[in-house]
Amino acid sequence: MAPRDDDETPRRGSQPRRGASRDVPAEETDEQAGGSGRRGRNSIGEARAYTPRGRTVAERGRLPRTGRNTDPFRPALQVLDGGEVAPQRRGRGARGDQAADGGAGSPEKSGKSEKSSKSNEGATGRDGGSRDGRAPGTRNSGGRDDDRAGARDDRDGPRGDRGGARGGNGRDGVGGRDGARGRGGVRGDRDTARGGEGTRGGDGRARSIRDGVRGVRGRDDGRDRRREGERAGTGTSRMRRRGPSASDEGRPGVRRTGRMEVPAEPPKLANSTRRLRLGTVLALSLFVTIGMRLVVLQVATSPSEVNSLLELREKRLSTVELPAARGSILDVNGNVLAHSVEARYIYADPENADLQKDIAGIAAKLAPLVGIAPSELIENMQRKQVLGRWLRFRYLARGVDIAQADKIEALELPGIYTHSDERRDVPGKDLAANLIGFTGDDHHGLEGLEARYDDLLHGTDGKRVFEVGKGDLNVPITGGYESYTAAQPGSSLQLTIDQEVQYRVQQILDAEAEEKGATVAGAVVLNAKTGEIVAQASYPSYNAAQPQAAKPTDRIDVPTAVVTDPGSSHKAFILGAAMQEGLIDKDSAITVGPAIKKGDTVFKDSHQQAKGTKLTLAGLLAYSSNVGTIEIGDMLGKEKIYEYQQKFGLGQKTNEGMPGESAGELLKPEDWSGSAYGSVPIGHSVSATLVQMAAGYGAIANDGVYIQPHLIKATISGADGKVTAAAAPETHRVLDTKVASDLRELLEAVVEDGEGTGTAAAIQGYRVAGKTGTGKMLVDGQYTSHNASSFVGMAPAENPQFVIAVSMDVATGTGGEVAAPAFQQMMNYALLHYRVLPSGTKAPTFKIHP
Repeated sequence: MAPRDDDETPRRGSQPRRGASRDVPAEETDEQAGGSGRRGRNSIGEARAYTPRGRTVAERGRLPRTGRNTDPFRPALQVLDGGEVAPQRRGRGARGDQAADGGAGSPEKSGKSEKSSKSNEGATGRDGGSRDGRAPGTRNSGGRDDDRAGARDDRDGPRGDRGGARGGNGRDGVGGRDGARGRGGVRGDRDTARGGEGTRGGDGRARSIRDGVRGVRGRDDGRDRRREGERAGTGTSRMRRRGPSASDEGRPGVRRTGRMEVPAEPPKLANSTRRLRLGTVLALSLFVTIGMRLVVLQVATSPSEVNSLLELREKRLSTVELPAARGSILDVNGNVLAHSVEARYIYADPENADLQKDIAGIAAKLAPLVGIAPSELIENMQRKQVLGRWLRFRYLARGVDIAQADKIEALELPGIYTHSDERRDVPGKDLAANLIGFTGDDHHGLEGLEARYDDLLHGTDGKRVFEVGKGDLNVPITGGYESYTAAQPGSSLQLTIDQEVQYRVQQILDAEAEEKGATVAGAVVLNAKTGEIVAQASYPSYNAAQPQAAKPTDRIDVPTAVVTDPGSSHKAFILGAAMQEGLIDKDSAITVGPAIKKGDTVFKDSHQQAKGTKLTLAGLLAYSSNVGTIEIGDMLGKEKIYEYQQKFGLGQKTNEGMPGESAGELLKPEDWSGSAYGSVPIGHSVSATLVQMAAGYGAIANDGVYIQPHLIKATISGADGKVTAAAAPETHRVLDTKVASDLRELLEAVVEDGEGTGTAAAIQGYRVAGKTGTGKMLVDGQYTSHNASSFVGMAPAENPQFVIAVSMDVATGTGGEVAAPAFQQMMNYALLHYRVLPSGTKAPTFKIHP
């Protein structure tokens, strides 16, 4: 490429490198200094020289080696110290700096900065001569500081041109380091130094050395051009931040200028934004680390570690149960039938070392105070492991009197403790015992209403967990772990039972049953208007305060658990259904005979009538005619019979509230045999409970509307005493009001007529309607040989207030003989107790035959 014009604009940017110092005065050439041709003593070129291997060797006071100029790897770079000064150029950003003088002793350029001999930061000049014997150039003799005072201006100046040292003697002429590329230099000026004479000039580019000077080794453009005079490379040199040293004073070739040094850059301050970002990152990293650790501790913990921690904790913790106060059972007037009273329970800590040392002796001392055999106490004091845990709490006795518990505490037996407890108390002993039931040692209901409503009555137990020591320090640790969960008391249950009526009914039932030799007996007193059970008694009864002393059969509730054939008391349902269907009315007459055969069975009457005899409906009920009832059943048909049986509440539980209630059983129409057409209408091949029969007759007493019988009136919250009424009973219509009224009138004939089967049920001053029944009791699906004699009636008949059903299982005797007397006493008491006015009218006169 063609040589670059000296006037050409510098190729580098206008901004100097960081750390560049301002210009210092350039040195004078050897010619200006006298032309001695002797190299300067303190120049960088004198201190350094390139070796063929690229190492720097200090060679002070002598010329560079010339014997190795044929090194093919790295030819020596030499800078001419003399020569004609290139013309002054003006570049961008010139600030009036002085340029180097071109030529020997040019006066008009003497005031400018001379760059013919470069400083260390410009281009350290080497001998201008070639290594092949050509005359070497001379080098400025300025000191090291003068060598470094080459042409680098302040930071505002443009970068020096990248010119090679041009010219030189022959092709080996090398421009001085003035041709080095530098950042400094006088803004707008380009100093050129012209090298020694030569006929053949080569463009070169001096290589930068490590003192910060970038030279550009000459590069031959291959053109056969000759230029007159000496060509020198252009460049800029860096200036050291300091001025000429004191050693430069008086040396030849050194020129000084009045330029001022550029102050050094101030130190860079810390970056607040960077500091803030760094702090934020560190804080977030810390939080993330903590969060991950928490996740690891709570989630990533292995199951074995969790179990180990739990085991360690459980070994130090002791748990004491806090039983919840059990709700009371009250009668309709709020009188207590069963409730809990304060007591104490005794428990042992089997992990107590002192207890294990003398279990037998401790049990012997404790046994007479709690009324439990020592052997049983010893067994409960033994260590026991459950689910991998050693128990630290075992009950020894529950419901202990407070006085006895105080005596036990006074003994200070090791490992034996007492705590607040309660005991179920039944003030009436056997009063409604079969109905109420009883609880176990853990205060949970086992039978009766106590079992049926246990969840409501029991409440929620509390718990105290605390940390204890080991061995002799097996006591709660002060300040240790402790948690307390308060017990939630249970709700109380208010029944529809009236304890006074209940008491009297039980008395009558027990007396009559014992007199008649009954194995079992039951009685139900039903409020005809509301369906509430006023009294429900069983025989035999038991003391609910000591249930274990009674036989299991003695604790059953007879009215809901015992099923029997209702017998003739079922006949009222058949007559009511036929009247409701319009097949007969209260004035109808039925033709009967001594017997009737259905299938392979002959059915007879107790009051046999001649064949073709007609009976009124009142007479049919009064004589309890099987033949007449079977005839009416034939009119209805089996489907209708089955339908009305269900309407009167048979074949399904009443859900009055007692557990273990039986649903009874009905014979479905498709299952009827030939004899069923005779047995079903008269109350056989049918099983029902006494409560079901009382509810069926309740529909007749309540103008034909069936009301579900029920024992629960309300519940009373144990927390705030709030009273919540029980759900309303289910109801449905069975008979029209007129039909129900006519049927009640017909049923009066059973009691009022002198020839009726239930005359023993009559009550002076009150009209009574009812029906006797004699069936068989079923035990495990088999009929017994005894008679299940019953009577179900209501009073006053014109406006019934109560329905009472009584049944007894006796060896011999009909319902009228066995159950009617008991009914009479119970109904009489109920009417008087509730001050029911006597009947205002007399019972009608009945005809047996039309």
